[in-house]
Amino acid sequence: MIWDEKHECMPREQLRELQLTRLKRVIRRVHKNVPYFRKKLDDLGLSPSDIKTLEDLQKLPFITKHELRETYPFGLFATPLKDVVRIHSSSGTTGKPVVAGYTKADLNLWAELMARTLSAGDVTANDVVQNSYGYGLFTGGLGIHYGAEKVGATVIPISGGNTKRQLMVMEDFGVTVLACTPSYSLQIAEVAEEMNIDMSRLKLRVGVFGAEPWSDTMRSEIEERLRITAMDIYGLTEVIGPGVATECQHRCGLHIFEDHFIPEVIDADTGKVLPEGSIGELVLTCVTKQAFPVIRFRTRDIVSLRYQPCECGRTLVRMNRVTGRTDDMLIIRGVNVFPSQIEHVLVGFDEAQPHYQLIVRKDGPMDTLEVQVEVSEEIFSDEIKNLQLIEKKIEHEIQSMLGIHAKVTLVQPKTIERSMGKAKRVIDLRKEGGIAG
Repeated sequence: MIWDEKHECMPREQLRELQLTRLKRVIRRVHKNVPYFRKKLDDLGLSPSDIKTLEDLQKLPFITKHELRETYPFGLFATPLKDVVRIHSSSGTTGKPVVAGYTKADLNLWAELMARTLSAGDVTANDVVQNSYGYGLFTGGLGIHYGAEKVGATVIPISGGNTKRQLMVMEDFGVTVLACTPSYSLQIAEVAEEMNIDMSRLKLRVGVFGAEPWSDTMRSEIEERLRITAMDIYGLTEVIGPGVATECQHRCGLHIFEDHFIPEVIDADTGKVLPEGSIGELVLTCVTKQAFPVIRFRTRDIVSLRYQPCECGRTLVRMNRVTGRTDDMLIIRGVNVFPSQIEHVLVGFDEAQPHYQLIVRKDGPMDTLEVQVEVSEEIFSDEIKNLQLIEKKIEHEIQSMLGIHAKVTLVQPKTIERSMGKAKRVIDLRKEGGIAG
């Protein structure tokens, strides 16, 4: 279902005109109200009047996560704090959190974009949405919440955790839509299996998953175990939260809501804009947000863009699913390694469970990679030689895909820490002087 046909199916030439009008307006406003941005333009000898075409966007400087932290907490707000009615922030686990402010108009916009997102997943007023994203400063919970209410669905604001209770609610309340991170959905499936819950008896039919990269193989795993259709959504705190892009029923890329966010894909090393279809780092510019409109924000997410029409009727550009992040990318003995690549290998083994961790250490001058992956109790209690055989098979597949050797270690079920939010896939001990085990 298409929530806003006028804008989601707008002819592209008309869409570009709308983007340009909004871009010029936001640049003038941010230049006037944000001293940090004004200085950056002054240093480059630029003024808002230099933005005459959409291509002129490339003249503007990038904004990075480091700069968002540098201006912590409100240095990039383009409205007075009295006009900001809500604040969200990132977790700040790797430094100062990124703080995002919202005016009343921003919150209305956010709900509207989430209504688009959920409608693309065929969520309607007849649905019961179990919102297992975290509430609070994290944008996932309230983003989904107000979008679901906007479409008229019944919302259960259960947040994450207490998985047995989640399943009880799912059964008793007739939940039809589950919203959470994909890794948490697998944890729900795992507990359901332990409780001998037959998922085919439940009314659950759709999963709305995001907030972390996940693969198509992981999607298949989720769909099979939960008996649902799993949809990928995309968003980030720095831009608005969830509601930046979503898959439609054809699941051939995520439509970016371009009338509000102008996307570019750049070479992460040179910063140059890449042609359509190239794989690179996604850069987003907010053209309608009031309180915190980032200009050319480097997301670090690795994607590519396609402008061909989609069968669903939307004319909005599609990006491929995020395969990793430039700052999550591991370089192991000169080879770029993304956790999603390892996941792709692991899901191909029936013996492996979808819970794994990559541990990177130093062995003298050499980097080493260990992949710890859970197996079922039945497999783990097998003969040691059989376990070693499975480890060798997985090591061989990783070697074939990545061209590097990784030590694979099979571990007992529930050995790897679970997360109600984003799964922690990588433990990099190199900077801490970690040594090879």
